[in-house]
Amino acid sequence: MFKKRKQKEVENQEQFQNDYTQTDEYQILKKKTIKELIAPSGVDASNIDHLEIISNVTRYARSFFVSTLPRMTTFPELFRDMYLFGDINTSIYINPIAESRSQNELNRTINELETERIVAADRGNINRESTLGQKRWEAEQLRDEIAAGYNKLFEASIVSTLFAYSLEDLNRFTKLLASEMSKSLVGVKSAWGMQEEAFQSNVPLMQDKIKKTHTFDRRSMGTVFPFTTSEVGHPTGIPLGFNKQTGVPILFDNFHSSLSNYNMVIFAKSGAGKSVTMKTLISRSAVLMGIQSLALDAEGEYSIVAESLGGTNVVLSPTSKTIINLFDIEPEVVKDEITGKSRSVVNVENKVEDVTQALLTMARGSTRSTEVNELTKQIIAESVAEEYSALGITNDPNSLFEGNNVLTGNTLGRQRKEMPTIGSWYKRLQRKAQTNTNVDYQFHYSYLLKVMKQYIREYDGQMAYFDGQSTFDLLDGTLFINLDISQLEERFARPLAQQILLSWIWEKYVKKNSEDRTRASKKRVLVDEAWMLLPYPEAVDFLNKMARRARKRNVSLAIVSQRFQDFYEKPEAQAVLTSSDTKLFLAQDKSEIQYLKEVFKLSSGEANFLVTCLKGEGLLKVGADSAIIQITPTAKEFEFVETNINKLVQKNRNRE
Repeated sequence: MFKKRKQKEVENQEQFQNDYTQTDEYQILKKKTIKELIAPSGVDASNIDHLEIISNVTRYARSFFVSTLPRMTTFPELFRDMYLFGDINTSIYINPIAESRSQNELNRTINELETERIVAADRGNINRESTLGQKRWEAEQLRDEIAAGYNKLFEASIVSTLFAYSLEDLNRFTKLLASEMSKSLVGVKSAWGMQEEAFQSNVPLMQDKIKKTHTFDRRSMGTVFPFTTSEVGHPTGIPLGFNKQTGVPILFDNFHSSLSNYNMVIFAKSGAGKSVTMKTLISRSAVLMGIQSLALDAEGEYSIVAESLGGTNVVLSPTSKTIINLFDIEPEVVKDEITGKSRSVVNVENKVEDVTQALLTMARGSTRSTEVNELTKQIIAESVAEEYSALGITNDPNSLFEGNNVLTGNTLGRQRKEMPTIGSWYKRLQRKAQTNTNVDYQFHYSYLLKVMKQYIREYDGQMAYFDGQSTFDLLDGTLFINLDISQLEERFARPLAQQILLSWIWEKYVKKNSEDRTRASKKRVLVDEAWMLLPYPEAVDFLNKMARRARKRNVSLAIVSQRFQDFYEKPEAQAVLTSSDTKLFLAQDKSEIQYLKEVFKLSSGEANFLVTCLKGEGLLKVGADSAIIQITPTAKEFEFVETNINKLVQKNRNRE
């Protein structure tokens, strides 16, 4: 039974093969050569100095060969300009020379050089005698190295083909290529009269048809390979880690002048080392460069860093007595566009918008209610503006203080006015609702009075920690300030706190940096687990504004998150990514890597590395450069940067 079935299968296969050989497709393929199958619809080789490749769009091609080489070569500079020139293909044919042949040729060369040297000496040509003597010595040294097995000779032919869409562009590119290559003393010549052969030599058929060869030894042969590793880093900065491919330490300066902005983003899966990396960066930059940092700590991981650096740790929770007043406002320094002079102003309009955005997020709540619309926003904005107006706060910085002393502008010893609060704003809302006669507004007033009560201290609201005058201020000059919100409810209270604190940080921390870059402090604002903000459009909008405006204040915004997919699916959040010149990717989950690869144009090798790399390893991209980095804190640093609970417990046991 088995033999019959097997015989039947063989007969069917033979029948199929016989049927296929009778088809037109098979007969056409049978007549064509490999060259005909892979070639374009036509190649016009009638010109002696270029080819015309005829397809849907005609392209022009000109092939070259390397005619002269410098006396000494340097990796990777020898053919770098050729490899990176543009629309160009380059092929290098390398053939080893047998030791017996190389020895014979070198002995003949040595004899010829010695003969010429003797003739030059007899004629009194001292310069030529010295040159020939040096060449003879080099040839003898090379012969001895080959005899000892330390070196070897190779013949190499270098062929390039340049492409363009017009003959004028091809001629222009030809001159430019020759000029660029001459900078490294490499001469290139057009394969005049041999364009077809040179073109065929530069396609993947492994046939060198022009054989314009040069002789290389093992060391110089190594300089033609285009495998280079980019070095990332700055002349100044902190030692962030090591380049895994070269072993060179990477110095990183978050505020280097070569950066278009000072922002940075760090993406990695849980446990890949995000927090350890950020703690290492914060501590080293504080100690070595005096950079001040403020962390918006969503997981309660940075308090030990604040203690170690002698900084400030502030805990915000439903039971703490800490209050952050959303309505706090500070003056800022701006330059007059006409006079160019700096002056201090209070930007009330921007502050009204920021407070309105935060109150809108509060009004939408965790369910992100669709009841909130433009009418709701208008009611909120009008009430917020009236709160500042009622206290006489205008664009004049003196309006922030009690009294009318505006002669000197000196604020020393003057008492600051108490700012509006969410509680005072809510009472104003109640009064406006009572006097409202517009039917369209009635529902929105009623809705706001119901949902905003939970934020009011007078009504014992469970989220009233933002109602009241701020209980502390941010001291300028503190190396590290940690705002710990980890004890707040994660689903809504924590993202809301992130948004409100970002607005407050902007007023109290960022604005204090003068626009005069010679006097401004270097500051960093860290937003941990930034993905929490993304479901709330007002929060995302403020984060984008902060990313765009941070550089003017000499401030670096650092975004740390483990869920890049959320940023990918939120186009309005991608302004944060485009406003960040420094990007660090640590180990990634397989479900996330495709999005990173698409947005940041990672190669397949880079993407595969990020899926398989170990803890502390990653890809650092600074501007257009990138490198594989290994970040390893010192043993002393591990005492306060370690986040693994099991390791922390073990350390405590060892101490006991």
